Amino acid sequence: MRVLHIITGLGVGGAEQQLRLLLRHLASHGVESEVIALTVSGPVADGIRADGTPVTCLSMKGNRDFKALPKLVALIRRGQYDVVHTHLYRACVYGRIAARLAGVRTVVATEHSLGDAYIEGRRLSAGVRALYLATERLGVTTVAVSPTVADRLQRWGVPAPRIEVVPNGIDATTFRYSPETRRVVRAQLDLPEGAFTVGGVGRLVRGKRFDELVRAVAQLPQVRLLLVGGGPEREALETLVARLGVRDRVLLLGERAGFPATSRGSSLAAHGTSTSPAAMARTGGVDAMHRSGTGPRVGLPAYGRAAAPPSCHHEVTAPSNDDHSRGPDLPALLSAMDVLVSPCPEETFGLAVIEGLAAGLPVLHVACPAIDDLLPDAAPGARRIAGGADGIADALRRLHAEGMGRLTVPPAVHHYDVARSAERLRAVYERVAARPIRRTREVSSP
Repeated sequence: MRVLHIITGLGVGGAEQQLRLLLRHLASHGVESEVIALTVSGPVADGIRADGTPVTCLSMKGNRDFKALPKLVALIRRGQYDVVHTHLYRACVYGRIAARLAGVRTVVATEHSLGDAYIEGRRLSAGVRALYLATERLGVTTVAVSPTVADRLQRWGVPAPRIEVVPNGIDATTFRYSPETRRVVRAQLDLPEGAFTVGGVGRLVRGKRFDELVRAVAQLPQVRLLLVGGGPEREALETLVARLGVRDRVLLLGERAGFPATSRGSSLAAHGTSTSPAAMARTGGVDAMHRSGTGPRVGLPAYGRAAAPPSCHHEVTAPSNDDHSRGPDLPALLSAMDVLVSPCPEETFGLAVIEGLAAGLPVLHVACPAIDDLLPDAAPGARRIAGGADGIADALRRLHAEGMGRLTVPPAVHHYDVARSAERLRAVYERVAARPIRRTREVSSP
């Protein structure tokens, strides 16, 4: 089966890196993929190409660059794709229209970032909603990354039978905690020995409320903050850091890759693991954890301080605020942190929370559908907290006083194994194309 993925851009972002990770696993399910980025190519595009998937960039200049539409139609016709899969708002609007003009009716869209008041960091409006719903009717299925997003889509007016839930996924081995990596990265970042270090990960947009996290850390002398991500709010955050007098305690590290930008085999082989879905699959009926499931409630292992896990060497090079490829990658930075905070009150999934848990971190979150959609004891290390600077500061004080160290990886992380997400997406493709996909043989990394 041939699938064309159309995405707004391929800079470093959650949806972009999620696409790259899924592409790696879809190949083993007999899905031949290609990617078109409407706007920028960026580092994730380089990684996708390195993995062996072709990428084309149309270099759109803005939302009204209509010259891109005939180009997109021509590329879809030429490719003779079985399914067109769109990601992010602009790509969903243009991609659905182009696919229908090209004669492809099997159009799937993934809604990655729909909140009650924001979509992909921009405030919602009646016009945005109307255009979204009008083009949604040109497709056959909208994939929601969480039941919370599915509920929002229904409230918007998308019929329930047209919605499928396929959660985001991660490769947990990528985020495995490494004491050696922690030592090296903290030394590179000039973090004092023993300094309590808070982390924040995500796009620097207003809705993520990283300004509240900065204000909270400003209330806590000696506490350090590593803020990982890029976006339009960076300049405002730099101004806030300077105004609060915490430049020596707050590092804005810019965009960082979620995994090394190398080929599939080499990037995972570096961690001494197999890339096969079978090797990464977990047993124990984790599907039963989902509140909407019908299976029995599963027993969950004890959760507390963990013994030092096997060494996992992440990419650790000279840090830089300007180029994500020249500093420690995200997994390495998570090893350097003591706690991860997600201050966003309107998350659509909460991928950073799951990644933090995979690194053995205690996590404080204001909202996280990925955790809320599971049974309460699926992620004991994740705590819901009050929003705002004062609420975050109070939660950090309590956590610091408890002296909580590294934790064992909870069942919630294994529930969101990307191999399982790819399997669910393959099933969606089979349904909309009305034919089974012949799976290819999975080859493990050396």
